[in-house]
Amino acid sequence: MVPDFPDLSRRGFLRTSSAVGAGAVIATTVGGMTASPPAAAAWRYDTTAQRFTVAVMPDTQYLFDGDSIHPEPLAASFRYLYDRQRDLNLAFLAHLGDVTQNGAQNEITAASRVFDSLDRAGASWSVLAGNHDVNPRTDDQRGPTPFLKAFGPSRFRRSSTYRGASPDGYNSYHVFSAAGRDWLVLSLDWRLSAAGFAWARGVLTANRTTPTILISHELVAPSDDTSGKAEFSEYGNTIWTSLVNGFDQVFLTLNGHFWPSARMTARNDAGHDVHLHITNYQNRYYGGAAMIRLYHFDLNRKVIDVETVNPFIEAQDPRRRNELAAQEVELSGDVDRFSIDLDPDTRFAAFAPPPVRPPRAAAAVLIRDTAAYWRFDGNPDGSAVAGSTRVKDLSGKGNDLVVATTAGSAGTDLTWSSSHHPDQPAAASLLFNGKPKTSTYLQTVDGAPINTATFASGYTVEAFFRLTRDFDADANGFSAVLSRYGNASAAGKAGGGASGDPDEPVVTLSLSGDRELQWCVYPTSSNSSITNWGHELPLDRWWHVAVVNDTRRTVMYVDGCEVVRNPSTPNRGLATVGKPWLVGGYEYGNAIDKTFVGWIGDIRVVARALNPREFMIS
Repeated sequence: MVPDFPDLSRRGFLRTSSAVGAGAVIATTVGGMTASPPAAAAWRYDTTAQRFTVAVMPDTQYLFDGDSIHPEPLAASFRYLYDRQRDLNLAFLAHLGDVTQNGAQNEITAASRVFDSLDRAGASWSVLAGNHDVNPRTDDQRGPTPFLKAFGPSRFRRSSTYRGASPDGYNSYHVFSAAGRDWLVLSLDWRLSAAGFAWARGVLTANRTTPTILISHELVAPSDDTSGKAEFSEYGNTIWTSLVNGFDQVFLTLNGHFWPSARMTARNDAGHDVHLHITNYQNRYYGGAAMIRLYHFDLNRKVIDVETVNPFIEAQDPRRRNELAAQEVELSGDVDRFSIDLDPDTRFAAFAPPPVRPPRAAAAVLIRDTAAYWRFDGNPDGSAVAGSTRVKDLSGKGNDLVVATTAGSAGTDLTWSSSHHPDQPAAASLLFNGKPKTSTYLQTVDGAPINTATFASGYTVEAFFRLTRDFDADANGFSAVLSRYGNASAAGKAGGGASGDPDEPVVTLSLSGDRELQWCVYPTSSNSSITNWGHELPLDRWWHVAVVNDTRRTVMYVDGCEVVRNPSTPNRGLATVGKPWLVGGYEYGNAIDKTFVGWIGDIRVVARALNPREFMIS
């Protein structure tokens, strides 16, 4: 059952803009909200998705001012959030205070009835008292008020996110789950007493590992009317000193009260940025019309994208909007639509480091039909790989790797490293740090079974790798993570009009000059080459690649995600001339042409097609 919201489609903006008494408006527009609540909460969002939204609503006071009561804009914003909750993956709504103009009973009652719709929908939300909701000359020890009765602790006791309030009831905190972690919203009264500050510090102390959004009606003020820059108010500086600066988990603060909207960034005691934003549109046409600020967290991209929308005006027929309303549908200035960086693994590392996946034993990775499995753990970080080193094939098939060099290579061209992909089974790798054409690489031993394997029943080739930040397109382009010695001509391929290059290797997993993964192979089923292409990869980070052939076609995956340039041409098997596989080496025209520069981690070859759920990153 959907909770009742007013149907705004039956009334144009000009019809709703006339001032009427509170009782009349509530009876005709919001009265339907007193219907029985739905049998089950309707509000749902994905708590594991890396994209979610926090909605912010600033001062709505001019909509609830004496006998000038206009709840329609507030109801329209709530309807907008309800209708789009799944698209937005809306996790939380925070009101920044000054719900009403005078804190009078009729104003509070009218506003509270609109908020009832959120409760019936099962929404997670918070609110605080602004200076217009209570006597501005008092602090949180002021005692009972209409605001406290309507929006105090008793209202939130059935909320799934509500965690508690200060003894006076004017300060509260909520914890919601999103992107696989908890987030705390700390809502503070217009003015904190000494007891209020102590309570807030207690909450922050008890939740030092929970990223926190701190909300205070007043905190930063605009530096001027045009720059969009903010600065601490006198009281805001007290909030910063007492509750933000020493608590690293506070990464974002929100406040209303002042206008125009503005923002600033300050560095806390831990040396980390805290974003401080003013959001307030009450000075705009129709008192801001309950405009909403949407904070879209996208932790895959490591940003928060911010936009400002006006659902009440947006819902009106464009042909009926008056001239001033048409300017308020959506705001796009630098303080209304912007992005801020947020990399949780970096910003939250000091108090909530990301969980580290422990290494997995080789036995856990040796699935059915494993043809070869190489890993490079068990050696001192940074030490040189000796020329006599033999890397065991942990599949037990005898496909061991040995060190090979080119003319001019140095003894330090290949070193053991502790760097690794976070989902790699072994917490180690090899660093190939020689020159692209004169370096050290590895190859399978002569007579290794994999040297002659054609993989007629399909295959999956997986590897972890990381490119150095000084990757050079000309020097490093088309160096290989993994390849097979022996060119197409020697294998009887790329001749007689077939496509391909007779001098290139029969199998190579390489990086182009544009850092695009390339799986270029000559199948046993064709004289021509088949090539899968990835996309340009950012430097200096770990990647996992998997190439899967099911005897019909070949598909490439990067970090478990299928790429677009996977050919549909049927192909089966891998050509061979019986020579070794190369790790970090690339042969062209019967000679080593390129050696890899960067890190290579675990490599696994399986003689069948795997489902992505079976990859080593799973």
